[in-house]
Amino acid sequence: MAPTDDGPASAIRKALELLRVVSKAGPEGLRLKDIGEAAGCGQSTAHRLLKDLVAEGFVEQIPEGKRYRPSLEFFVLAAQAGETDGLRKLTSPVLLRLSARLGDTVFLLVRTGFDAVCLDRVEGPFPIRSFTGDIGGKVPLGLGQGSLALLAHLPEPEQEAVIRFNMPRLLDRGFMDEASLRQEIVRAREQGWVNLNSGLIPGMAGVGVPVFDARGRAVAALSVGTLADRLKDSRLPSVVKIMKAEADELSQQINPFDATLRHPWRSLAHARPPKAE
Repeated sequence: MAPTDDGPASAIRKALELLRVVSKAGPEGLRLKDIGEAAGCGQSTAHRLLKDLVAEGFVEQIPEGKRYRPSLEFFVLAAQAGETDGLRKLTSPVLLRLSARLGDTVFLLVRTGFDAVCLDRVEGPFPIRSFTGDIGGKVPLGLGQGSLALLAHLPEPEQEAVIRFNMPRLLDRGFMDEASLRQEIVRAREQGWVNLNSGLIPGMAGVGVPVFDARGRAVAALSVGTLADRLKDSRLPSVVKIMKAEADELSQQINPFDATLRHPWRSLAHARPPKAE
C-alpha cells in the first residue's frame, strides 16, 4: 500500500477523486456513504471535503436531501469549444433549421434542479435580449417561454415542489403571482406550447414548445426569442406550427437510454464559453 499522506497534496487528490465519483451521479445524486466508499475514504473525510467543494461551487447538495451531484457552475467553468454526443449534437441541426426558417434566435433549454439552463443557442439576424442570455445561462423554471413549457410538463409532484421553491424567486423578478402561474401551466399543457408575453423584457416576445422522449417525458424545450413586432397574432400560428413540427420530429429521434438525457448539464463541458458581458 502507498504511504499515507495527510498533507495538502493528499487532500487535493482526495477532493479530486470525490469530484470524479460525484461526476458520475445522475440528477438524483449520490449518498455521502456511497461517495466515500467509491472514493476510498471515510465518511468524515468525504463530508469535510464535500463541504469545501459545495462552498467553492463545484458540487451541490440536493435540497431536502442528503445527496450530492455536480453543480451547473462546475460544468460552465469547464466549458470548452467542441462537439458532444447526445442531446446537443442531435438538436444542433434543428436549431439551425429553425433559425433559418423563422429568421430569429432559437434556444435549447433543459432542466437542472429548480432551473432551466440554455444548453445551446443559434443567433438570428435581429438583436434581442433574453432571460438566459448565452449558453450556460439559467433562470428559475417558469420564467420565459421555454422554461415555462418545461415546468408545465413535469410530473405533478415535481411541479408542485418547483412552484413552492420558485415562487419567491419569480416574484423577485417581477413575475406573476402563483394563481396566474398555475393558470398559465394549465394553458400550456392544453395547447402544447407557450406564448407568454409578460412584459418583463420590453419589446421582446417568444414561443416555447416541449420536446419529449419515447416515454412521454419532457426532456427539453425549444424556444424562439424575437422582437414583439415580429410575433403578432397574424404570424404566431405559423411560428407555433413550425416549432411544434420540429419538436415532434426531434422527439421521435431521441433515444430514451441516452445518458445525456439523465445528465444534460454535462453537455456544457463541451459548449463554447458564455460571452463576457
